[in-house]
Formats: sequence, C-alpha cells, structure tokens
Amino acid sequence: MRAAVPLNLLPEMIQAMAWQAFAPWRTWTRGNWFYRRLLRGPLADHIVFHPHDSRPWRLEDADALLRRRFRFAGETVEVPEGLSIFDQASPSRAWAEGLHGFVWLGALSLAGGEAARMLATDLISQWLQRNARYSEPAWSAHVLGRRLIMLFCHGKLAIANSDMMWRSKLFVSLREQSRMLERIAAEAPEGLTRLEAAVALSLSGICMDDCPPRLISGLERLEVEIERQILPDGGHADRSPEDLLHAYHLLTLVMDAVVATGLEPPHALRNARDRIAPMLRFFRHGDGALALFQGGREGHARMLASLLARDDVRGQPFGHARHSGYQRLSAGRTVLQLDCGKLPEGALAARAHAGFLAFEMSSGAHRLVVNCGSAGKDQPGWDQALRATAAHSTLTLGDRSAAQILPAGFAQELLGPRMIGGPRQPLTRRSETAQGWTVEASHDAYVSELGVRHERRVTLAPQGQTVTGADRLVPVTTRKKALDFALRFHIHPDVRLSRLEGGGVLLKLPNGEGWRFRAGGGDVQIEESAYLGGETVRRTEQLVVMGQVRDAPVETAWVLEQIVV
Repeated sequence: MRAAVPLNLLPEMIQAMAWQAFAPWRTWTRGNWFYRRLLRGPLADHIVFHPHDSRPWRLEDADALLRRRFRFAGETVEVPEGLSIFDQASPSRAWAEGLHGFVWLGALSLAGGEAARMLATDLISQWLQRNARYSEPAWSAHVLGRRLIMLFCHGKLAIANSDMMWRSKLFVSLREQSRMLERIAAEAPEGLTRLEAAVALSLSGICMDDCPPRLISGLERLEVEIERQILPDGGHADRSPEDLLHAYHLLTLVMDAVVATGLEPPHALRNARDRIAPMLRFFRHGDGALALFQGGREGHARMLASLLARDDVRGQPFGHARHSGYQRLSAGRTVLQLDCGKLPEGALAARAHAGFLAFEMSSGAHRLVVNCGSAGKDQPGWDQALRATAAHSTLTLGDRSAAQILPAGFAQELLGPRMIGGPRQPLTRRSETAQGWTVEASHDAYVSELGVRHERRVTLAPQGQTVTGADRLVPVTTRKKALDFALRFHIHPDVRLSRLEGGGVLLKLPNGEGWRFRAGGGDVQIEESAYLGGETVRRTEQLVVMGQVRDAPVETAWVLEQIVV
C-alpha cells in the first residue's frame, strides 16, 4: 500500500528545498578568493598522531584499486590508463561521497608496498589539483570529515618519504579543510555522519599542531553530538547495533588521540564509551557479532572484540535497554534479543526497519532465528524489501508492513527514504518465574489502519534449552472481514530444516545440535528467504505460521526446544 506523506514533514521539506536552492550561492561564497583568505593561518608540517583504525579493510579492494577499478556504494567505475578517476562521471551521489571521502585509502594502507604508496600519492595529488576550492559533495561537511579521518589514520602511507613540495601542498589543503570543517560541521546530515564530522574536527585539533583552539571547538561539538545521539542506556539514537559499533569506534579514535598527546579525556567522551560498551555486549550473539536490527548488519566480530578488549570498566549487558527499546534474555548457551521499541525520530529513520517485536536467537556460536538483515550501500536493490515487516522474525498482518517508506517522489528526493508510521505506544514488561525469564510486549502499529493490536510473549527456560512464545492479535474495532496473518521465523542459512514425523520441524545446527519447532493455531510452512547479515546475499529458509483474525482475539503458541538428534 502506498504511504501518504504526513503533513508534519512539511517544515523539513521546506528546509530541504531551501538548502538545495542555495547550493550554487553556498558554493560560490565558500569557494571565492575572499572566503579562502579566512582559511589561512599557521601551517602544520607533519601529523602529530596517527590514530589506529580498527575497521576491517580488505586486500581484494586494494587489488581492485591497483587494477583501476573503483567500487563504492555497490557501483564500480573502471578508469582507462592515463585518465583520472576524478574526471569520470559519478554513477551516484553515494559513489561520489565514497571517492571524495578517501575510503580507498584504508585498503591501500593495508596492502602497503610501493605500488599502493604510489597509487595513494597519485590519487591524493589528483584530488588536490581538482578540488582546491569548495564544491559539493567533495567539501560537504560529512564527506570532508570522513576524508580527514582517513588521512589522519592512513595518510602515513603517502606522506612518509614524500617530496617536500608535495607534502607542503597537502598540508596547505589540510589547513583549509580543517578550518572549513570548523565552520560547517553542524551541516552534516543528522546521525552518525554528524558525529563523524565532530570526531574529524576534534582529531584535526590533535593530529595537527597548527591551531590548538580548534581542539576545544572540536571537543565541544563532539560533546553536543554525544548528548544528542548516545542514549542513557548506551544505545544509539537510530537504534542500529551496527551504527552503535561505528560510533564506539569513532569515539575510540578521539580517546586514543587525546591520551597519546597527554591530555585529559573529557568526561562526556569517557562516559559515553563506558555506556556504549555494555550495550554492544547486549547485542552480541554467541558468534561474537551483532544482532540484525534497525538497518544494522552483523558487523565485524574481530573488530568488535578488539574494541571491547580495551574497555577498562568491563560493564556487562543488562536485560532491558529501556531507552533503546530492546529486551535481552540469556540462559545457558542461548541468547535471545527482542525489539520492543518504535521508529527513530526524524531523519534518523532514513535507514529504519519495520521489525517491531522481531527477535533473534542463537545457541552457542550458532544463530538460529534471525532477521533478514540490511541492504546497506552494497545491495541497494534489496533495500525496500528488507525494511518491510515481512523480512523480520515477527508477525505481519494483512500482508502489510507495520511501517512504510516515504513514497518515491518529491518528498523522498528531499528527505531520503525515511520510514514513517509504526507504533505510537509500544509496551513491554519483564518478569521472572519458575519457568524462566518472560518478556511481554505489544505494539499498536496496525491499529489505526486495520484495528488490531499485536502482543507477543516470550519465555526462556532457566537452562536455556527451551524458548516458548505466544503471539496474540487483539481486535480493537469491529471487523466484517477476516484478515490473514503470517507469523515468520527466518532461519540462519547455516541451519538445515527438515520435517519431523508426528509434526514439527527439525533445525539442525552445523555442530550437530538439534532444535525442534512446533506451533499451534495454524499450519507451519517452510518457505524461501534471504539473509544479508554479511557482505553477500545468502539463500535461506523461514518457518511461517498462517492464520486469520476477525472480531475476536486469536493466539498462536509456539515452542523451540533443544533435542538430541
């Protein structure tokens, strides 16, 4: 069903139109000779500190770059010998932001060697020749911030043993870029990209010694973004576990730089990292990677382990992350996480998913029940399907998603693919009995359109060998026609499904462990599904319990129990 554009988005649409309309004026003003004079000042001649970048760069990406293949945001541009990539047409804005954000420098730094050094030096030279003045997206706040971080972390590859004249041109540009960022950091898109810009500004005040006051303004800007984005329970405001990992990594870059230069870390920075670490442990499965909620993928388990190993507080995950809107149940070798929240606010919903009351479950190092994951920038064609409710291990009603993406058109062009609708007042309650920990939750996302409330109850037995659940549909208005519902359990692609004699389905893990699924109140079907928790699309299966609801409450009970196979 096509979503209508809410009237409350009108002020943001007007603001976005004004921002686009003033782009030519903004570019001319910031790129003219008089404005550039304001960017002059003392000049650094070296980078004082190179922060350690924990992100998992790949040698295959470096190999592609050395073969003149530039892949960003799922699109590739091949450059003929003798031509510059910066003179080629950009297939998309996201691709251009990757190119101008110097994300290629991380892979080349990992590869090392003379060929990688020469390519990095050549690409930086090409950029300096063509982008000395302000332009968009090359000098947009978030792209500028990303480029500075890459240069501070990986620029040593090109700077070491470089020609003095070349190095001088680079540091003149770094001075102008840093001073420009100090003026426009707040213009970065709301969310993680704005935090990244604040981090880049802080690092520019530490990694270069040309302007000590810039460190103060950078840390002040960072404190503002920490207050806006890091919730009291340690979660991120957009509710994505993977974005929380990236936020933790960014804050760690600043913490390392502050400590290395003998400064006292700001309280807001230290406190934010201390809050985030337990929340990252909250979202970890037994395989060490993250659960797939709200547009996040698994992340990189080794990167996560490396960052958490440096957490001095060693805070442990709690059961209910009230501000983030999640519940966590853990017993024995079983971990279960449940999304009990609502959509993030405003622009933070641009990557949100309609997975209300969805859960994931793992046993030891193996995942059983999952959500389908996120398209990310590598698989844009999957985005709309993966954000719908049907791509999550929860209930869909009337074959409709519980929240919708802004329809293609003028509003989406201005505000992006923002998700709208969803629950207004989700409820959740946690209790402990002799049967184990129980979470009861409900959402009203279907009430306004279909007149039905969804309630879910999940119990994890004390030894972690049984998970029992019940999904209840409660009509709050009178209906004349029955509505179909589908209760979905997406299964990880490493798990094999087979029918059992006498009913039920066997879920067999790679280590030979077996779990049996049974459900009442509807037939259990095995259907195809897809998993995009990593970097590729993997085929998998899902268990689906079908039924109908009309004018009386309907409950479907189900159980997952470990068995000997």
